[in-house]
Amino acid sequence: MASNFWDDQESAQKILQQLNNFKSKFNNFITLEKMYDDLETLIQLCAEADDQELKQELLDKTKDFKKLLEKTKLETLLSGNYDAKNAILTLHAGAGGTEAQDWVGILLRMYTRWAEDKGYNVTTLDLLPGDEAGVKSVTILVEGMNAYGYLKSEKGVHRLVRISPFDAAGRRHTSFASADVMPEIDDDIEVDIKPEDLKIDTFRSGGAGGQHVNKTESAVRITHIPTGTVVSCQNERSQQSNRNTAMKILRAKLFDLYEEEQQKELDKIRGKQKEIAWGSQIRSYVFHPYSLVKDHRTNVEVGNVQAVIDGELDEFINAYLKLVASKY
Repeated sequence: MASNFWDDQESAQKILQQLNNFKSKFNNFITLEKMYDDLETLIQLCAEADDQELKQELLDKTKDFKKLLEKTKLETLLSGNYDAKNAILTLHAGAGGTEAQDWVGILLRMYTRWAEDKGYNVTTLDLLPGDEAGVKSVTILVEGMNAYGYLKSEKGVHRLVRISPFDAAGRRHTSFASADVMPEIDDDIEVDIKPEDLKIDTFRSGGAGGQHVNKTESAVRITHIPTGTVVSCQNERSQQSNRNTAMKILRAKLFDLYEEEQQKELDKIRGKQKEIAWGSQIRSYVFHPYSLVKDHRTNVEVGNVQAVIDGELDEFINAYLKLVASKY
């Protein structure tokens, strides 16, 4: 390691993260090789002796091997320029008032549980609570290897069908919420933002945070006038901290807009007939009159809705990654 390696702390951290990513992939292959050798030995032992404990051990180790193998195979599909980066996830309630806002709260919990199960760190950047329950909109940062690569599959509209807990008559309601996912953009990636194109407003926080947050105009809203893109942050006590975070979200949004335009041009050249685009309904979660979660892009169906909203999303994410890979 060079003597001046730590002179630039931010650059050093990025290099170490890349090194850890490579180490993780290499260790997965070493582990798979060892597990495979162990399985071969167990198969030979089971063939020589009728031992139920050995057979059970073989079944358990085979299951573990398949799980790691599938995870490693999927990671090879995450070859996009930004797949390895952290993810910025934003959820917005659709029409429907309290019902839709409650649905956003459920989705926030679902993604938080999924991320924490992966060992990712989740930070709330901005949250606007619902009028009576739930959340009107929320933006979170999910930090960890391949966070964006996995979560990009969640971009789109999510539909909920259930008996509303807010309807005294016990009627069935349909609610919608949108999810937007962007990679966290490093400072070394150029995004052209001119100061004169920005309208910056400050306001009092509308969420939890104690007396200090609610009595001072620490929250920040930034509007990018040419594109009409609006971002806000009210998570921190300091107005400057909120402004820095809002600018981070804005850079990611503008970069994402640019990437989408580039992708549209490529799709035209390739003659792609059907686009998996942000804004389309991607998944339905039905609690009544039956229990089913269906992804409309991959046709994957799961009957245990409760398990899905508790964070078990891998079956949907994996199927989406394979679908996208098959198109190129």
